[in-house]
Amino acid sequence: MTKEEILAKLDELNEIAEKRSLTDDEFESAKDLETQLKRANETEEFRARHAVYVTPQATVHVAAPKEDDTLERAFTAYLRTGQANADLTELRAQSEGTPSAGGYTVPDGFRTKIIDRMKAFGGIANVAETINTETGQSLEWPTVDDTANVGEIVAEGGTFASGADLTFGTASLGAYTYTAGGAGNNPLRVSIELLQDSAFDIESFVARKLGERVARLQSTHLVTGSGTGQPKGLIHGKTGVELADDTDGVTYDDLITFIHSVDPSYRNGAVWAFNDQSLAAIKKIKDSHGDPIWRPADADMATSTGGGVLLGYPVVVDQAFANIDVDNNTVNWGAFGNLAEGYVIRRVRDIQLIVDPITRMASNREVQYAVYARMDAVPQNPHAYIALTGEQ
Repeated sequence: MTKEEILAKLDELNEIAEKRSLTDDEFESAKDLETQLKRANETEEFRARHAVYVTPQATVHVAAPKEDDTLERAFTAYLRTGQANADLTELRAQSEGTPSAGGYTVPDGFRTKIIDRMKAFGGIANVAETINTETGQSLEWPTVDDTANVGEIVAEGGTFASGADLTFGTASLGAYTYTAGGAGNNPLRVSIELLQDSAFDIESFVARKLGERVARLQSTHLVTGSGTGQPKGLIHGKTGVELADDTDGVTYDDLITFIHSVDPSYRNGAVWAFNDQSLAAIKKIKDSHGDPIWRPADADMATSTGGGVLLGYPVVVDQAFANIDVDNNTVNWGAFGNLAEGYVIRRVRDIQLIVDPITRMASNREVQYAVYARMDAVPQNPHAYIALTGEQ
């Protein structure tokens, strides 16, 4: 029976026994009808739930959670005005080495732009091993060359022969503070009119210009730094492998000598490194068919602007290297080997920025910027690469 039919029968029973008690048969009939009514109600509920499951739902667009950009917006406002607000309080630099003039630790987005610009400057910084630390505390970094050690066969039940223990040297990695626009350095200056133009991307501009300034000095130290008051450079104090003859310049034979002066275990991942003028001279070396032994990294040799490939190894162009001096063996003009294995750069993650809206505002209507970044570097395995030099 349908739900309506059940209800009708229950009404009928109720009318019949309106002024008396139900008989036993009527009572049993009423109980049976109530059971059927309960089942009819449950059936209706089931069908309603099932309809929800199978009925297609209209598509509702749910927007992605909004990213909290409060600090970024506050920092951009700080760049334009030099005035900090409450949202910047947590950016206040707390680590040691904070400039005495104050300043703020830059947010991650701005730091990434500076680091990317420093990487775009190219050179050794792009191929050496790089570690990032939260503080500038001195690190004792292990240095080791294990190429002379080999394994051995041990007879069944035998013992291995004792040999020399693997000996680690150490090199101390500190954190030298580099500044662009700080004391003794011309600050980056931007006119107030330009800063008031909302279309001007002040964040990218400041990151690009200050990043380039820091990178220029760091790149010099990464190649030739003395290690005293500055990082120790890749080729500083290193005895170079000489050219065979100073009358012919760099030859194909010299390049082969350079390659095989590095242990084969370090040639996997090896690169050449020298400046653009040296690369220009090496590009002129040709094989017996008159073809250059240098190859571009891309398909078009005429328009290639990268370092390319020389005898199967990538070329890294770094302007901090000296020009080729064929008759001077005291000048290291290049390097070859696995520089990631041989050289390590340590960067402190925090970068501080100071915005000065006062010094030049009254007379020139300009805001000044200075950035502070900390870095150190040392050779970690001098056997992984060689320096290239002229003939004595």
